[in-house]
Amino acid sequence: MDDKTFWALMDELSSQPGDRHERLEWLRGRLRRRPAAEAVEFQARLEAACAAVATDELWRAVRRIEGGLCSDDGFDYFALWLVAQGRGTYRAVLADPDALADVAEVRALVGRDLREWHDDEWPEWEELDYVAQEAFGELTGQEDDGCEAFHAALDAVQEAWAEPEDESGTAAATVRAGTPRLDALFPERAGS
Repeated sequence: MDDKTFWALMDELSSQPGDRHERLEWLRGRLRRRPAAEAVEFQARLEAACAAVATDELWRAVRRIEGGLCSDDGFDYFALWLVAQGRGTYRAVLADPDALADVAEVRALVGRDLREWHDDEWPEWEELDYVAQEAFGELTGQEDDGCEAFHAALDAVQEAWAEPEDESGTAAATVRAGTPRLDALFPERAGS
């Protein structure tokens, strides 16, 4: 699976109707129509895209949105959510984390107490990290013990891609300082 195909899937996923479960089912169905090796390559691209999100500026932005409650795992789940927003949003936010202020799902949280957010509203999507492994297990008939085979295949792909190509343009992204629009939308809470 090349970078163009990966991002085409993410763009299509971002526009799918339904809740996250329904959207994951759609993606799983798409991956099941491809060779098992492409499910592995999908995961490798997903992990590479998520790794590029790990910047200090994005950490600050997510902590701001989530009222200081973003853990290490929560940030990883945010990265998955961001990739699932599609290539345009992903690239815009990498270039300027304050662009999160333009994302409809983020704007829907403004002025609401965190305790009122439904699980599907949090800008995090842990389950996306498992869809390729599930599709691989179904395709290879190794659903019960496919985890080991999947991870061995993933390690091999990532080793082969040791010098990753950067078709996405993420390495050249220039991050601006500060997030004034996010700061205005999500003012610091007392004690955070």
